[in-house]
Amino acid sequence: MHRRINRSEIVISTASLLDKDDRKYWAKADVKEKLQTITYLRECFYGREATTGRLQRFYQIFKRT
Repeated sequence: MHRRINRSEIVISTASLLDKDDRKYWAKADVKEKLQTITYLRECFYGREATTGRLQRFYQIFKRT
């Protein structure tokens, strides 16, 4: 997951070909790498607590009139 981007190469392609390459890559990736990537993306979008914290449970009581 911590590979560096090779900026010495220029790739000219279409979005559909790049998507196809991505699908091939993730089809061959092992489960550990997939879970690490999902965890990394969850941390990026939702913060560290999204992967380390627990779900909060709270109760709310409403009075009926």
